Amino acid sequence: MGRYPPSDINQPRRGDNSIHPVTIDSSSAAQSGGVGGGRGYRTTSRNYQRNQPFKSWFPWLIPSFFIANVALFIITMYVNNCPKNSINCVADFLGRFSFQPMKENPLLGPSSTSLDKMGAQQVSKVVDGHQGWRLITAIWLHAGVFHLLANMLSLLFIGIRLEQEFGFVRIGLLYLISGFGGNVLSALFIKDSIAVGASGALFGLLGAMLSELLTNWTIYANKLAALLTLLLIIVINLAVGILPHVDNYAHIGGFTTGFLLGFVLLMRPQFGWVSPKNVPPGYVRSSKPKYKMYQIILLVAALILSIVGFSVGLVMLFRGVNGNDHCSWCHYLSCIPTSKWKCNTEPTYCMSTQNANELILTCDGNGKNQTYPFPSATESQIKGLCLELCS
Repeated sequence: MGRYPPSDINQPRRGDNSIHPVTIDSSSAAQSGGVGGGRGYRTTSRNYQRNQPFKSWFPWLIPSFFIANVALFIITMYVNNCPKNSINCVADFLGRFSFQPMKENPLLGPSSTSLDKMGAQQVSKVVDGHQGWRLITAIWLHAGVFHLLANMLSLLFIGIRLEQEFGFVRIGLLYLISGFGGNVLSALFIKDSIAVGASGALFGLLGAMLSELLTNWTIYANKLAALLTLLLIIVINLAVGILPHVDNYAHIGGFTTGFLLGFVLLMRPQFGWVSPKNVPPGYVRSSKPKYKMYQIILLVAALILSIVGFSVGLVMLFRGVNGNDHCSWCHYLSCIPTSKWKCNTEPTYCMSTQNANELILTCDGNGKNQTYPFPSATESQIKGLCLELCS
């Protein structure tokens, strides 16, 4: 993922530093001594007050998410223990924290078997094994160092600014629900491989930035520039998802979930509305309502669509529905085949022969065979070696 701008797209907001008139009641001002040395104001006089900026929150949740993701990656590498289960490990000086061979995992990370043990999304286990919790745990796992680095940099650039503006509760809910929504859509279309990563949650934050811009339209000064900048970033990041081995379904599902939730969770009072507790004595508040009608309509519509979408998606998933059977072109959303790469990933199978002190594997796909010095190889070892041999 690329770096994302802060949620205001570096554009000034009118509500932060604008000056607007507030009518003053003459009798109240006179009794309190007024502002001008005890002199009363006429009923038609007006005073100008600087609007207070929105409350800024101290960001602690997003850095905590960052630490949790890094810690879980280290734990996954410890569980992986490449020297025990494979050969030709990358950076073998790291011992059990060394990486799987590049042919098996070019992202510098663990094997798919280790990710599965840690709770990766695998549709067969989610549906048939009734392990729905994998739709949540997969958000916290990453396939390699490069995968982790890209997602965590994006998390810091997007998440910290959003948490400063909207607080840890709303941004935490956005992150988790968007990640869950992304995994639900991914599970409907990707049936034969595991999926991990925080990309769906991060795209949810990006989608929420767009809906926040739309629902709080009146507080932005350079509206068109902010909108075009954000749309360009969204298009570029979604375009990256059409490359092979990138789960763009999770990106699209997370983005859509975050976009809808942004109308619900990130709505601000309209410009010119003043909270009663912030009005000094003698000031006559504006009669403006707290929210505009279009904000209320967007909130209700987004809430209904979110509930319906999650309900339909979960019912389809746990009934074993394959989304590809109902959408013949949807596979192009995640990968577009070219002369440089193919999108179809065939299941990997190997024939194994275990001798006294060695394991002989033959890949069904390409016919390659190799002998490994593994007496009494475990199922996990055979899977990892088979994947490497067939790559």
